[in-house]
This record gives sequence, C-alpha cells and structure tokens, in this order.
Amino acid sequence: MLTFAGDFKTTLDRMIVMMDFFRDLLVGSATQWGGGVAHSVLVLALVIAFGILFGKIKIRGISLGVTGILFIGIAFAHFGLNVNEHLLHFIKEFGLILFVYSIGLQVGPGFFASFRKGGLQLNQIAILVVFLGVLTTIALYFITGLPITTMVGIMSGAVTNTPGLGAAQQAYGDITGSTGVDIAMGYAVAYPLGVVGAILSILLLQYILRVRTEKEEQEILAESDTHAATIRMSVEITNEALEGISVVDMHRLLLRDFVVSRICHPGQHPTLVDGNTLLHVGDRLLVVAGQEDADAVVALVGKPIQMNWDDLSRDMISRRILITKPELNGKRLADLRIRATCGVTITRVNRAGIDLLASGNLLLQLGDRVTVVGPELSVMQAEKHFGNSLKRLEHPNLLPIFIGIALGVVLGSISFMIPGIPQPVKLGLAGGPLIVAILIGRYGPAYKMVTYTTMSANLMLREVGISLFLAAVGLGAGESFVPTIVNGGYMWVLYGALITMVPLLVAGIVGRLCFKLNYFTLIGVLSGSSTNPPALAYSSDKTSTDAPSVGYATVYPLSMFLRVLAAQLLILIFA
Repeated sequence: MLTFAGDFKTTLDRMIVMMDFFRDLLVGSATQWGGGVAHSVLVLALVIAFGILFGKIKIRGISLGVTGILFIGIAFAHFGLNVNEHLLHFIKEFGLILFVYSIGLQVGPGFFASFRKGGLQLNQIAILVVFLGVLTTIALYFITGLPITTMVGIMSGAVTNTPGLGAAQQAYGDITGSTGVDIAMGYAVAYPLGVVGAILSILLLQYILRVRTEKEEQEILAESDTHAATIRMSVEITNEALEGISVVDMHRLLLRDFVVSRICHPGQHPTLVDGNTLLHVGDRLLVVAGQEDADAVVALVGKPIQMNWDDLSRDMISRRILITKPELNGKRLADLRIRATCGVTITRVNRAGIDLLASGNLLLQLGDRVTVVGPELSVMQAEKHFGNSLKRLEHPNLLPIFIGIALGVVLGSISFMIPGIPQPVKLGLAGGPLIVAILIGRYGPAYKMVTYTTMSANLMLREVGISLFLAAVGLGAGESFVPTIVNGGYMWVLYGALITMVPLLVAGIVGRLCFKLNYFTLIGVLSGSSTNPPALAYSSDKTSTDAPSVGYATVYPLSMFLRVLAAQLLILIFA
C-alpha cells in the first residue's frame, strides 16, 4: 500500500509539473502573451489538432467534421489562450482564399456544363433553396430585431457555408472597419443544428412524400443503364447513300457525333479507320457514340449486328493512356493526327471519371485518359507520344495556383454598383478567387495553362485553408461566445433551424411534385444547395448509387457563389 501510494503521488507530481509547463508555454506572462510567433503557431496547431479530433466524435452517426476546429478555437479563447490580433486576421483571410480557390479549381471544368439539360433544372431547385433561405433570414431580422450581422452569421451557420461567413465579415469590415464578432458567433451557434437540420429535412421529406427507397434506387439504376456517356455498337452498312464515300464525308452527311473505330470489309480482317477510309455497302463498322446519337447513327447507316471484334482483331489491342505531357494541354484532338503519326485510333477520352466522345474538336487536358486501339507496337508508340507517366502528373503545378490567387484578389477588390444598394459591392476575398478559379479550371487549358492538380493535392490545399480559417474565426469569437449564449443567444439555434429546414422542405416538395425528381437525386441537390458535406455523406449512405453525389456536384458551384454573394448583399443593404 505504501508503495502504491508513493507511486501515485509521484505520478501526480509529474502531471502537475507537465500542466505547469504547458500553462507557462501557452499563456506566459502578461507582457509576453501574443507577442511571439512561436506562441501563435503553437496555439494554432493545438487548436487545429484538437479540433480535428473533436470533429471525429460521432453522436448517432453525425459528427461536426472539420468544424470542430471552430469550437475548440472558441474554447481556447474563452480561457484566455489567444494570438496576436493582426496575425489572426491574416491567417483567417489567407485560409479562406486557399479554401475557396481549391474548390473553384475542382468544380471549374464542370461548372458551365452543369447548366445544360437536366442540370439547369437541378440548379433551379438550388436557386429556390438559396432564395428561400435569404427570405427567411430577412423575415427573422424584422421579427426579432436582431442586428443584420448576427442574422447573416446565423444564416451562414445554418447552411454550413464558411465562405459566406468570410464574405460577410469582409463586407462589414469594409464598411465599419470592425471584424463583426457577432457574425462569427451567430455562425458558431447555428452551425451544429445546421448539420442536423439538413439531415432531419431529408428524413422528413421521405415520410412527407411517401418515398419507397427501393423503388427509387431501381429507377436510378435503370436510368444509368440507358444514359451511358458513350456506347460501342456494331453496324452493317446497308444505306446506298454511303457507297464509296469517306468517313469524313459520312460525318458531314449524318450530322451526328460518333467515332468509327474499326472497319471489316466482306471477307477481310478488321482494320483501323481514318478520315480517308472509303465505305461500301456490306462493310461492318465498330462505332462509338453517345447514347443520344446511337439510335440515329444506326438508322442512317444500316442495321445493328452482333460481332466479336476482339476475336477477329487478334493483332489489335485497346489500352487507356494517361496524358501527362504539358505541351498537349489544350490541343484539339484532330490537330494531333494520331492516326497518321502513331497508327492508332482514339475512341474515347475519360475525364474525371466521365467518358467523352473523341471528337476532333475536343480540347485535351492534362490528366485525361484516352482509349486507343491499334497494333501493340503502335499503342506503345502512342504511350510515348502522350506521356503516360503518373510520376510526372503528380508533380505540383504551383504557378497557376498563385497567379490565380493574385488575379482573384484583384477581382475581389474591384467595387461595382448594383441599383438600389447604397454601398458599392465587392466580390471580396471569397468571391474573387472563387470566380477566377472556376474560369481558370474551365478555360485555362485552352490557353495552354496547366491547371491539373491531383485530387489528394487539391484536398490537402482545401483542408489546410479551411482549418486555418476556422481556427482564426474561433479564436476571434471565443471571448464573447459564452456570455452571448447565456444572455439569450440560445434562441439563435431556433432561428438557424428555421433557416435550414424551411427552404429545404419547400424546395424538396417542389422538386418532387413539379420536376418529378428521383428522391436520391433530390436529396443530393438539397445537400449541395446547402453546401452541406455531412448531409451529402448521410444521403450517400442511403443508396448504393452515386445519384446524391452527382446532384450535389451539379448544384454546388452555383450555390456556393450565390451564398457568398447573398451574405455580402445582406450586410451592404441592411447594415
């Protein structure tokens, strides 16, 4: 017993010594506090590290994720552990820029395509969600009498939109010179139920709309089978109008997008096709076309047939080759003359997991995977032509990142007037870099700019940025957080729940009844319009299909832009 008591006392003494060490290290004396870079870096690192651990704690399958950093930052500041005010401001703004710029680079290539066909319909639902959220915020502002800064913070937290928070703080700072602490507090108070409220809305819609998830999933699977990006088909020429004309002339005659990969003349072995290959009635073609063009191509050429091209073309192979040579970035496929130089035919181009038809006008991008068909030696030559070096592709391209950030800061600093708004509007450090990143991601390759970054590199840049931003916001708001909650701030949770759930429920019902959207696509759209990754994770867990992720990605870019702009406009109009 004495030995045990002695060991316990020794251990306790060591713990006290360690606690005193960390207290002196973090807090220091009153004259030293906040004055050293080492102290500031140490506090930020601990806030981010503990915040990530805190964000991983799950309650009924729901966690705060990276936003745990915000609450740990609040806790540190509440107990007097803070950093220099000017350093904190720089870290917050720089972290926000990194975060929104990496998002823009990722979504840029598909941003404008998301408005075509069904994407336009999905984005209309997203616009409705954003509009109803802003309308609810304005209504609560007049009903409750709370400052617009608080309401905008609550709105940003209710839809888990961190760039909106940054945009609102910067707009308020441009007007008053103050950081708007209550914006961050409103965000922090509303955020937890913003995550939970979006998931509750998804559950409520399932019961309100009487959705049968098994049936919805079968419909999605059936639809994906009939809307493949590209399909291969064998066709025999029976149309006399095609007799003796070249493949190029057939393209001009049919006015459809397709690629003829191989041709088999009667009694001969299959050969590769180029633009000058002559066609005759009775020839058999291996054609690659989009689903929307496939039936028309078959009807105009002849009749579909069953043919095993692999057995007949034993000397030919098909292989996917990675484009890693920077000089090929932004070049038209037709300009490569790959059939003449390498003796292979390109049938498809895979970009970000989507198969694109290898039309001559398609602009290649670094990171594309091209499907080539031809003799093995020719395919090996094509590999050298395209690069096919994963090591080269993984090398970071920092130049477009920092050029884009510089242009984004310039664009965000330009003021412009909107009729009816007394103050000039700026896109700010959230909107400017976001727009420039989207434009560079979409049009950069056309101007020989290498914009490709691996998914892991993009995610690292994004997570570092959001971690720095949330740590700085939490440390800045922490001193006033608890007094605010005690003095009536708990009602903000209710206001945030209304801003979260009312727009989602109304838009969900409209999307189902008016647009006849599949349930899994609908909940992905609602998650994206709320810029809510936890809601997307929950939605994806409900189905084996990728419908929620597709819906989320389709509306996320526009929703992010609108929420950043809406947060600024509310501050400028009502502040």
